[in-house]
Amino acid sequence: MEAFSDAVFAITTTLLVLEIRPPTDDRNLLHGLLALWPSYLAYALTFLFIEQVWANHHVMLDHIRAADRVVLLLNTLVLMVVAFLPFATSVLADALRSGHGQRTAVVFYGASFGVTALTFNAVWQYACRQRLLNDALDSAGATAISRRFQLALAWLATGACSARCYPSWA
Repeated sequence: MEAFSDAVFAITTTLLVLEIRPPTDDRNLLHGLLALWPSYLAYALTFLFIEQVWANHHVMLDHIRAADRVVLLLNTLVLMVVAFLPFATSVLADALRSGHGQRTAVVFYGASFGVTALTFNAVWQYACRQRLLNDALDSAGATAISRRFQLALAWLATGACSARCYPSWA
């Protein structure tokens, strides 16, 4: 499960850069490259977010001693949502570049990460409830990890909702 998950994370971060299209006007290449700043920003932001999810995924898998069918299914959902993030990134970059639909794009982008955190939390909570955690992790440690994962979910949901209410977005 860990090797397959790592492969999905690696492919997903690679796909992010493929969403950045080179400028078509070679006569003013510098201007064209500079105009891609929304793509660079969306790429960097998403790459860092995905790598944080990947690091937390490793922490989670380090503590799960056994993966039953439900854990495998829930992990597959996490990976499915993670693999969707390059699309959400592209939508965000396109909206920032065009100046249209920015609020919707930011909410969509934030919601994509919120769903990632939600599915991630589902794996962890299921593993905790089913006592699939290894013995090296005591109850206090499991609770601390749960709180950190839930805090990330709350933070992402708040960000997505705040973007919807922010009046200066088009």
